[in-house]
Amino acid sequence: MTAHAADDRRGVPGGLPGDPAPHEHAVNPLQRLIQERLRERGWSYGEVARRGGLPRSTVYTLATTRNLVRPPRPATIDALAKGLDVPVSAVRAAAAESTGLHYYDEAGSGQPPASDRERDLLIASIDELSPEDRQHVAALVESLRSRAERAKGRRDREASPRGEGPR
Repeated sequence: MTAHAADDRRGVPGGLPGDPAPHEHAVNPLQRLIQERLRERGWSYGEVARRGGLPRSTVYTLATTRNLVRPPRPATIDALAKGLDVPVSAVRAAAAESTGLHYYDEAGSGQPPASDRERDLLIASIDELSPEDRQHVAALVESLRSRAERAKGRRDREASPRGEGPR
């Protein structure tokens, strides 16, 4: 019992043999990001804290607090991104979403167009996917790009005078 109590990975779902797997619906996006990186890399809260220059208690609190009242300070987000070895934008987006806010990197007073929101979501979410899921997403993207190329080729052929192919 003493050895387990001193282990820095207690409370990290899937962190120790026999620990329960996380319930996806029971965690916020920032918790999910932190917990997944801990599992993927085999890191502890203390290791992430050391890598990012944060107190261990800060990493632990962010990883275990389901209902954040406000996003972490920008310096904390930057340090957490460094500690987790993920883009700052991924941590910033996860932290904002965890508090019910939406964060966009673009400057400006209005919301970005829908296509930019979707792009930002894809970019910020990619680190949350397993390697296998990333392969599925990449295959889907390639399929969609190929379909778009085929459609463009058809339009070009239809638009050119009869008897001539695309130039």
